[in-house]
Parts: sequence; structure tokens; C-alpha cells
Amino acid sequence: MNFYPFHIGDYLSHTSHLTDEEDLTYRRMIDLYYQTEEPFTDTAKLARKVRSSFEIVGSLLHEFFVFEDDAWHNKRADVEIAKYKAMKDGGRKGAALRWHKGSDTPPIPLDNHPPMPTKNQEPRTKNHIKTIPTPEGVSSDLWNDFLVYRKRLKAPVTDRVLARLVKEAELAKMPLSDVLETIIFKGWRSFEASWVQQMAQKASEMPLGSDKQIEEAYRIECNADPRLARFNSYFEMKKFILDQRDKKRKVA
Repeated sequence: MNFYPFHIGDYLSHTSHLTDEEDLTYRRMIDLYYQTEEPFTDTAKLARKVRSSFEIVGSLLHEFFVFEDDAWHNKRADVEIAKYKAMKDGGRKGAALRWHKGSDTPPIPLDNHPPMPTKNQEPRTKNHIKTIPTPEGVSSDLWNDFLVYRKRLKAPVTDRVLARLVKEAELAKMPLSDVLETIIFKGWRSFEASWVQQMAQKASEMPLGSDKQIEEAYRIECNADPRLARFNSYFEMKKFILDQRDKKRKVA
């Protein structure tokens, strides 16, 4: 698609909290989505295409897109793309009928396209979603918190979702319980081992020259809120972060 409807009011109401860099990245992501008419599957490749950082792209994917069938979907864009394809298909059928009007030869059959989804054609309902039992190594309280969190995002936990989380946890060398806590704490919809690796690399390179930088480094490296940390000064927090970095380098 080389054209799509753009509602300024809706866009501003949903993106007013973004920084200039995040806003530019999101616009490029939406343009690319419509242009290719396909969901995103590779976060790192997407970041290169829109000329932005891995972290910003990952954050925007979790906020404005839905991860389904191993790809990131934008529901509103999917509807517009489906409308476009249906209109294009209708034009092809009309042209075929005009060309064969008055002829004894039947028109050439066209490829069937899936119908536009409607609210009455949802593939699943709440009654068809089974409850996944608590995974091994995860407390029932944490698992219930995770289920409630996913429900709030309107993203049910299926066997396939759990299997992917287990796989990514193994790749990240993290217990599944830590993965679930990270998802909830950071407000993520899903989890990829590469995200943690990228964040760790970025965190290890972050300067600690100002109080704000120290807080940000603590938030990323320790996966905790610096406002709740019990330090007497930023100097103590900085020393704690440097000690953590030394430990990680020795382990690596």
C-alpha cells in the first residue's frame, strides 16, 4: 500500500507521551508496515530499516503492536490492509466480468481471498480458552499475577505462548519465574532473550556521570525501581552498580 488513512487526532492522543525520537521511529514503523503489508518478525532487522535503536523499537512494539503467530501485528493497520486487498480483489473481479460480458466463455476464476474479519468471526471466545496450569518452578502467586497481567492486555496465555516463553528463558539462561517477573515489571507483552542481551550490553556501556544516569543504569541493570532502593546517596548507588558490573564480567 502506498496510501493509508491518517487520523491526526487519534494519533496525537495515543503518542503524545513519546519522545521526538520515539515518535519518528513509530511513524517509520507504521509506514513500513503499510508499505510491505506484512507484520514484523525480526526486531533487530526492523530497527535497522527504520534507523533507530533496538531498545526504542522493542518498546514501541510492545506498546502499539500485538505479538501473534510469531510476528508483531498492528490490528488497525491489518484492518486497513484487509480492506485494501478486498477492494483490489473486487476491482479485478469487476474487470474480469466486463471483459467477458456477452461472451460464451466463462470468466477466468480469481484466487480466493479470505473475507474481512468481523466481530462475529472471532476465532476464539473466552469459553474456548483453557486455563494453563502453573509451570514448574513458578509460584502460584506469580503465575496468577502473570495471568491477570496478560488478561489486562487482552492476550490469553496458551500452550504455544508458554512454550515460547520457556524457550526464550532457556536462551537467556534465566529461570522462567524471572522472565515472568521481568515481563510484568517492564510492561512487556512478550519476551525475547535477545532483548535482555541487548539491554545488558547497553547497560554496561552507560555512563554514570549524573544522578539521572545512575538511576537509569540501576533501573536497567538491577531490574528495579531506583526510587525504592535503600541507598544513602547516589555515590553508594553508583558503587553498587559498578560492583554488579564487575561480577558480571567475571562470570562472563
